[in-house]
Amino acid sequence: MSLVENWRTIAYEHETQQSFDKFWNEYAKTEKKIYENVLENHGQAFEGVVKELTGEYETSNEYIMGFLDGINESLKEKLDLEEITEDSAVKLDIDFEKLYYNMLEAKADYLYTLPQWDEILDEQKRKEITKVQRTAKTVVKENKVGRNDPCPCGSGKKYKKCCGK
Repeated sequence: MSLVENWRTIAYEHETQQSFDKFWNEYAKTEKKIYENVLENHGQAFEGVVKELTGEYETSNEYIMGFLDGINESLKEKLDLEEITEDSAVKLDIDFEKLYYNMLEAKADYLYTLPQWDEILDEQKRKEITKVQRTAKTVVKENKVGRNDPCPCGSGKKYKKCCGK
């Protein structure tokens, strides 16, 4: 079984909601620690061999894989997660604006509120990204044409006698 499969098994296959919540609370602590380091050192590439990263962040291969799975959508060049083993070297070229957007999308307030973001994106830029993310979810309902209203095609007939047939 690959590392990404192991990650997905431990992350999503739980017997109870309590064990699910416990797992994600524990994982969030590790993820936060990694992101604090990534954001503090945003000028340098995040790179290393998976098993060395586990030692550096005092975690498991699966948790590092979870981090890579989570950040993969925010990379300029995505990783092939299925091919990664504990001996694989990874180098991440992160699009920080996309990362911030994806953190908002995931509702990961413990990540997008980190103070390290101040050095990367100014407050105005973060507000702009937040606005874009929120409007992407806004559903605009069009006015429904009533059967006795003039037809929107411009024929001058009632909708029920024209396009509403």
